[in-house]
Amino acid sequence: MGINLQYSKLWNPNSKRIKVSSRTGMLLLYTPAFLVGFASFWIFPEKGFRPLLVTTALTIHFFKRVLEVLFVHKYSGGMVLDSIILISSGYSTTTATMIHAQHIAQGFMEPAIDLKCPGILLFSVGICGNFYHHYLLSKLRGKGEKGYKIPKGGLFHQVICPHYLFEILEFVGVFFISQTLYSLSFTISTTLYLIGRSYATRKWYISKFENFPRETKALIPYIF
Repeated sequence: MGINLQYSKLWNPNSKRIKVSSRTGMLLLYTPAFLVGFASFWIFPEKGFRPLLVTTALTIHFFKRVLEVLFVHKYSGGMVLDSIILISSGYSTTTATMIHAQHIAQGFMEPAIDLKCPGILLFSVGICGNFYHHYLLSKLRGKGEKGYKIPKGGLFHQVICPHYLFEILEFVGVFFISQTLYSLSFTISTTLYLIGRSYATRKWYISKFENFPRETKALIPYIF
């Protein structure tokens, strides 16, 4: 499934590359993209409804991530700096490009089938489901604990990465709201990346826990 970027449980503590704490690294991942989304409300003040929805959805997504880093997640280990730079620049560049592409698309005809409403619904379900499962993950560790445990609750009995599944729903929702080729390509690439990472995560749990339930899939209940 390819090479996964080094963070969370898939990072290599023996790496000789420059490292920072996981919390600092995660803040560096998400804050620039949030600032890009936030600033775009002033950069493109004359928005139509669709561009406004896209900008709002992306800004909410990354603002939620920043808040989770600060107040929800419990971290151990670290992150290598080059992975942080790569991911952070990707998030901020993609956010800026998607918003700019939506601004340019205002000059074209509206899509024959308007998917804004189902997009808003999918995005809302995705962001709520993602937060709920992040919250469940944060409750696995007591105060001062750093080890990993097999997640429980929610959809964790069916898939090991339900938070990734709901994140995919979020970005499918963003694509439905946006209805541009760029947002489609981003959603596909994000989905493929999270498929690979969920596969690697399940493989990691199997290698670390003898009692890991083999019927628990990686990402999609009963399928994968």
